[in-house]
Amino acid sequence: MSASPHLEAWLRDAAAPFEGWDFSHLAGRFTEAEPSWDYLALARAAITRASDILDVATGGGEIFASLAPFSGRATAVEGFVPNLPVARRRLEPLGVRVFQGNTRSGMPFEDASFDLVLNRHGGFRAAEMYRILKPGGVFLTQQVGGDNLADLTAAFDARLPYPDNTLARVREDFAALGAEIRRAEEWRGPVTFADVGALIYFLKAIPWVVQDFDVERRLEPLETLQGKLEAGEPLRFTYTRFLIEAVKR
Repeated sequence: MSASPHLEAWLRDAAAPFEGWDFSHLAGRFTEAEPSWDYLALARAAITRASDILDVATGGGEIFASLAPFSGRATAVEGFVPNLPVARRRLEPLGVRVFQGNTRSGMPFEDASFDLVLNRHGGFRAAEMYRILKPGGVFLTQQVGGDNLADLTAAFDARLPYPDNTLARVREDFAALGAEIRRAEEWRGPVTFADVGALIYFLKAIPWVVQDFDVERRLEPLETLQGKLEAGEPLRFTYTRFLIEAVKR
């Protein structure tokens, strides 16, 4: 394929810096629908009833920081090493201790350490979440569904990265541990990109959506999407999300 007339601009978007979980580079260039529930409102309400709080897979701490102030002990854990200094800069001034830990294989906390564990869009293992909860403690998570952006990955002939991350499986995992499932909901909604460059930045920032994404190697599907946009078809794809609230008995 000959060089694309859009290649230079697309490469600039691909090279634009991304830190923590900050998508401000895309301000005005994409819109995303929100689930039918309000995760932040649910988390804030749970925080008022908790004295020992943990945010799992905190990323750069953006979401957890928005829930401050915390009346009790607040802790965060993150497994992706480049995010740790970002999270610490943001959260430590709020009194939050930030630890490094693999949320799937094990975290640096004793059994029954927390009465509230929060997780928004982070990987986890149900047994590990259950282990660190006190009896009566609550695990609240909003997750990205296993078929999230299936239409986008199909446009690049890519595979879904975590197809088994489903409400049914997570609910079954917690039920098998003896948890009470207080809430379990699913939702689908659109995300729309104003231009292909915005989509490119998104794919570079979230590299597991289309694994090993590279602009020059993916010029053909990018040009196809550009053609659809120029023909008046929006660059619209489908988010899937699910919510679980589980209580340790």
